[in-house]
Amino acid sequence: MWQEYLFPSSVEEALTMLAEREGRARLVAGGTDLIIQLTEGQRSANCLVDITRIPELDKITLEDGMIVLGANVTHRQAAESPLIRERATVLAEACRAMGSLQIRNVGTLGGNVVNAMPAADGSLALLALEAEAEIAHGTGRVWVPLQDLFAGPGVSRVDSTREMLTAFRFQALSERQGSALERIARRRALALPILICAVVVTLNEDSQAFDSARIALGPVAPVPFRTSQAEESLRGAPIGRETMARAGEIAMQESQPRSSLLRASKEYREEVIKVLVRRGLERAVQVARG
Repeated sequence: MWQEYLFPSSVEEALTMLAEREGRARLVAGGTDLIIQLTEGQRSANCLVDITRIPELDKITLEDGMIVLGANVTHRQAAESPLIRERATVLAEACRAMGSLQIRNVGTLGGNVVNAMPAADGSLALLALEAEAEIAHGTGRVWVPLQDLFAGPGVSRVDSTREMLTAFRFQALSERQGSALERIARRRALALPILICAVVVTLNEDSQAFDSARIALGPVAPVPFRTSQAEESLRGAPIGRETMARAGEIAMQESQPRSSLLRASKEYREEVIKVLVRRGLERAVQVARG
């Protein structure tokens, strides 16, 4: 267990604390995953650097058409934000679906992404929104595509003993765009999802065909997954139940769900993928059409 617990007041101070301890310190915010991992011996740290008192990390802003969220924005903040609910509905729905109210009060989007689980609601919604993440390290800050942060199940490319994920940004959805999240679990709350589908669509000028679509699924691969072939099948296609059902079929063929005692059989989950993709597209189209 840790011997030190520190409270930096800035990103730079937090990075200095990490550097001074040469890999023996870890960042912590909500701690809903990390504290359990530490107590169960899955991870180790001599020092925890608590970043919850850094002011810039818990803001939600709209800047030149881009929504920017600090990494410490909690699931409850995102779910209840008027800006997120109106201009990034899929993220509000994802954050509202996570855990209990107590978990949503403290769990952060940054932690959800850095934990790198293929069924993370927040990660899948951000992936469908084509979000970028800002990573701070000793030599500055850099924006990278969200997808680049995932190395494998529970393995992030952000080294929280040396680096810090500080923010997310993505284009706010506007006219003729809509989004939705579909999720199935053994019960409605406090249960691991069997499958999650996050969808963002852009319609053409008369709203009768898809201009583009983004579909993120999990857990159907080692990391949060975009269904590129299903997305391509929708480009320019007329809006209709047959078109959306075909996209669901293609998404199922692209995916690699496994049988799981916790999440049901491979065969069942393949059928559910088709249903969730179709439902997600239908709801996203309704939102895009106003």
